[in-house]
Amino acid sequence: MSNPKVAVISGFGINCELETMAAFEMAGASAHRIHVNRLVNGDSNLEDYQIMAVPGGFSFGDHLGSGRLMGNRLRFGLREQVREFVKAGKPVIGICNGFQVLVKMGLLPGDSEVSLTQTASLALNDSGHYENRWAVLEFDPDSPCIWTKGINRMRVPVRHGEGKFVTDDPTLLDQWAESGQLAARYVDPSTEYPGVSDEVLPYPVSPNQSWRNIAGVCDPSGLVFGLMPHPEANHSTWLGATWTREDTEHGEGEGMAIFHNAVEYAASRM
Repeated sequence: MSNPKVAVISGFGINCELETMAAFEMAGASAHRIHVNRLVNGDSNLEDYQIMAVPGGFSFGDHLGSGRLMGNRLRFGLREQVREFVKAGKPVIGICNGFQVLVKMGLLPGDSEVSLTQTASLALNDSGHYENRWAVLEFDPDSPCIWTKGINRMRVPVRHGEGKFVTDDPTLLDQWAESGQLAARYVDPSTEYPGVSDEVLPYPVSPNQSWRNIAGVCDPSGLVFGLMPHPEANHSTWLGATWTREDTEHGEGEGMAIFHNAVEYAASRM
């Protein structure tokens, strides 16, 4: 059986392609960096891939808001390709700026019709500045998200200035919580598992003061997942902030669990 092929989107200021490709390759996939214009122009097509990834970076220089212009590029330039990709049951991930892109193009939190209608956003961090620090995530064990299956907690770095998850319709938060779409949330590492809270945790435990400490969400199918922290930046133990103080041998980092889940899922469908 051949390895799942991953379309890792690049171009216009995205700058985490290589780390994202490395994580997918380590998980057993075949990762391909594809400039978004090649997809828009028809030189490449998403239907030839089993996984799609939108990495982090500063697409279009964050003009008009982080992820806004790249989100429009995908929503209007690749609308049908993206919709067919998701409806075909293929996994999609957006990391940091990629998460902002998927939220602002309406793919996340999304709906069963893949209507690409925006219902949430990522606002400026309450700290008022760019956050570059480590955080701890806790994952909803009842979420349909195929990316987070079997993961309890994970240490990952955050690197963003606009990571506060908000919506203009707070009642949607209850709907998303009920359906398990609030897949990843910031958590106080001193608490026992499960330790998530709907009350916003103090800074810097919640580095951006997202509503309900939301760090990542999935769509209703669980195939599309986005998060502000960078799991690909903890693909090996030596990337961890405290690895030299831990009795840990060189090996895979905590972030790799997310990529293994998706690659194994895609491979099972080939």
